[in-house]
Amino acid sequence: MLISLKVENWLSFKESAEFSMVASKERQHGNRVPKVSKYQTRILPVASIYGGNASGKTNLFKALSFIKDFVVDGTRPESMILTEPFRLDKQSIKKPSKFKIEMLIDEKIYEFSFSVTQKAVIEEKLIQITSTSEKVLYHRKKDKVNMHLPLLKDGLLQFAFKGTRDNQLFLTNSVSQKVEVFAPIYNWFKHTLVLIAPDTRFGQYERFLDDKNPLFETMNEMLSTLDTGIKHLKYIDMPFENIPIPEGLRNNLREDVTKGVAVRLHSNHTNERYIISRNKNELQAKKLVTYHSKSSGEDEKFELQQESDGSLRVIDFLPAFLDLSMTKTKKVYIIDEVNRSLHTALTKQLIEVFLCNCSKDSRSQLLFTTHDLLLMDQDLLRRDEMWVAERDDKGMSSLRSFIEYKEIRYDKDIRKSYLQGRLGGTPKINLKSSLKSKKGNC
Repeated sequence: MLISLKVENWLSFKESAEFSMVASKERQHGNRVPKVSKYQTRILPVASIYGGNASGKTNLFKALSFIKDFVVDGTRPESMILTEPFRLDKQSIKKPSKFKIEMLIDEKIYEFSFSVTQKAVIEEKLIQITSTSEKVLYHRKKDKVNMHLPLLKDGLLQFAFKGTRDNQLFLTNSVSQKVEVFAPIYNWFKHTLVLIAPDTRFGQYERFLDDKNPLFETMNEMLSTLDTGIKHLKYIDMPFENIPIPEGLRNNLREDVTKGVAVRLHSNHTNERYIISRNKNELQAKKLVTYHSKSSGEDEKFELQQESDGSLRVIDFLPAFLDLSMTKTKKVYIIDEVNRSLHTALTKQLIEVFLCNCSKDSRSQLLFTTHDLLLMDQDLLRRDEMWVAERDDKGMSSLRSFIEYKEIRYDKDIRKSYLQGRLGGTPKINLKSSLKSKKGNC
């Protein structure tokens, strides 16, 4: 689970900004808040972030995306680190960007932090937090590292540090060198943390569309009840040579796809999705299509490019919410602009379904940014589960939880206060002064 995130000198976040999933003393919806008994703390299962355009919501999402990519994929030997410091201040451009993230992994809390410029990692630290103290597993500063005493005896770990490049995280290189002690932290970023941007598709949906998967039938049942017009989904066979892909990619697939391996392709241009596999030394392709009911009761096949953006968004989101609803999942889903192309009622119902499956023992989380004020509802979310991002007149973003506003009662309509500008995060718009005619009376 994600416990907290702190960013500094990153895009619009010039000063340090902290986002926390630690539950407050709020009692509302307390029965669905996970409890970590070992640490005597509760971690929220959901969080929403509101704010006007360019307020900083998406920049927080981009921070998590950068951290994940930097940890999991790393950098090439001569590549620049793709950090983006605050650009509206000359001094900030020269300073490193700083990140600190706290996570619950297998009932243990870790704090991972690093600061980077475009050229090098300036500092990096991994701490394991116990119920009574903190244990620094390693602390790297430029070309030196201090390690927890038992780790000093690991010769492979020492070798891994010596081979860590200036533009690379020690954590990343250690795992690539088969150092298992840090693998749980690396795997949390790689497998547990899932980010879905508005212009990308959820890449794990195919496993829910396999007719051998027990959730395949559930997926189709849910689709038929969500007013998309789609009755069910299906993969149909088609010749591999007929897939509209560049010849270079086609040749790579011929070489890379071996028996027992399935490769998934998604066309951003046409929204078509394919699965490529090998059977008896021949490449086979399957394409995802939808079926609608005709007035006669028969099924009519549709290509994905014939479906609306909203229907495609539903197809992409349902696997994520199905995954979240599984009792044993420990995934953390971060969705930027959750309401894009979706009706409020549908978005709200998907969130409600997830929350109905949350309890003190669950370990899954859903974080999302949105402009949809109808989701700003205390019957749905607690005050400490609602945040607002705001940008000041100097272009600097800040974050604030609604629990910090003492005048907001648990039974108050937050939307009214928000729209009145009393909670921040509303866009500062004055079109009338710039667009009205000189003779206008507006």
